[in-house]
Amino acid sequence: MPVKKTTAAVTAQVLNEALPYIQRFTGKTIVVKFGGNAMTDETLKSSFARNIVLMKELGMNPVVVHGGGPQIGRLLDQLGKESRFIEGMRVTDSETMDVVEMVLGAQVNKSIVNLLNQAGGRAVGLTGKDASLIRARPLTSDPESNLGQVGEVDSIDPAIVHTLDKDGFIPVIAPVGADINGNSYNINADLVASSVAAVLKAEKLLLLTNTPGILDQDDTLLTGLTRKDIDRLIDEKVIYGGMLPKVQCALDAINSGVNTVQIIDGRVENAVLLELFTDEGVGTLIRSR
Repeated sequence: MPVKKTTAAVTAQVLNEALPYIQRFTGKTIVVKFGGNAMTDETLKSSFARNIVLMKELGMNPVVVHGGGPQIGRLLDQLGKESRFIEGMRVTDSETMDVVEMVLGAQVNKSIVNLLNQAGGRAVGLTGKDASLIRARPLTSDPESNLGQVGEVDSIDPAIVHTLDKDGFIPVIAPVGADINGNSYNINADLVASSVAAVLKAEKLLLLTNTPGILDQDDTLLTGLTRKDIDRLIDEKVIYGGMLPKVQCALDAINSGVNTVQIIDGRVENAVLLELFTDEGVGTLIRSR
């Protein structure tokens, strides 16, 4: 009996701590980029789905954007096609683009939709080609780049996302877009999440990663950062390598009106809820001011 009372008291404390955050985020749009280990570990996948469904039940409007690089690589291996990268970007010829669309738009996207629906939500899967959601353009106009059909966001038409949100659905977006001529492009998921958050005027953008966040030279987690702080950390080489493009996506979102961006560790169970509903939060917070 004492154990039950203790458990109940802890539960009550957690709910009381969460209340102001629930009140703050009710009715707000929160874009979540789902990637890394969180997409491959069964326990983490399940907790992520429950977190997103709970957000919807509490009156928020979660929008999920996902990656799928490892899954693409595995299928290419099975097909006997080599994966090639230039400065971290997957070289995407026409055959690879077919695989990208198959994996992202079908396999990964529908798997996430199923997870959310199994958790009690009502999720709908989209690629950027659905309802002309993502108009894309080549990442570079240099014919010598050899990147093939690697793209970036030209524009976002959020009409389908607004409709789904209004009708109680959770949009799940695969980062594939098309240009004005219908050509398909493979787009970085962080970039898509940042662009979607900006157009939707999201309250918050959450980027799930395989790191605790931004760490200083002593491996201490940094948080509450402004653009000025970020610029200094880049100059000091504290932020470098693979974290640079992620941080740039965060800054782009902030500069476009998103209130806060959080880089959080997707390897932590219930990371989304810990960030949204606790005083301590998790990961690195980047704020507009």
